[in-house]
Amino acid sequence: MEIKSVVTGYLDENCYILIKNGTCLIVDPGDDFPKIKAEVGDNKVLGVLITHSHFDHIGALRNFLTKKSIKIFKRSNLEDNKEYTIGDFKFKSIHTPGHSKDSVTFYFEEEQFMLIGDFIFKESIGRTDLPGGSDVEMTESIKKILEYDDDITLYPGHNEVTTLGDEKKNNPYLKV
Repeated sequence: MEIKSVVTGYLDENCYILIKNGTCLIVDPGDDFPKIKAEVGDNKVLGVLITHSHFDHIGALRNFLTKKSIKIFKRSNLEDNKEYTIGDFKFKSIHTPGHSKDSVTFYFEEEQFMLIGDFIFKESIGRTDLPGGSDVEMTESIKKILEYDDDITLYPGHNEVTTLGDEKKNNPYLKV
């Protein structure tokens, strides 16, 4: 699987494009639809994964809603810890509230990576002081994610990619 990153909007949000066998999934289409579309190229968009619904992560979502063939995966239509398959893509939905009530982590177990939105950043975590945020829920979500393997790559909604092992060692917020 190829993973492309497209930085969008004035908050430098990471939109990811997951490509496999001429098809793709879009993760958090923050803004700048033409830029995202250019990176999609000739690949057929099967679905859009939304880690949470803050404006900087869904600004270009409306451009994907016009096509009925594109499935939208977001907290309101996902079950916690359920595995989903669309085309050649297989992932699990993990409800990880704290930054927002609707925060979801998408875990691609076969490829050993997670799309984590604003849940965890390199050596930090997402804000919990925004509407819908909760320190208590963030702590519970962190405890849940700490049970996973260290070699899992984490793709955050902002800033750089990291691994769960590096965060367990270096992120003070993961010392719960």
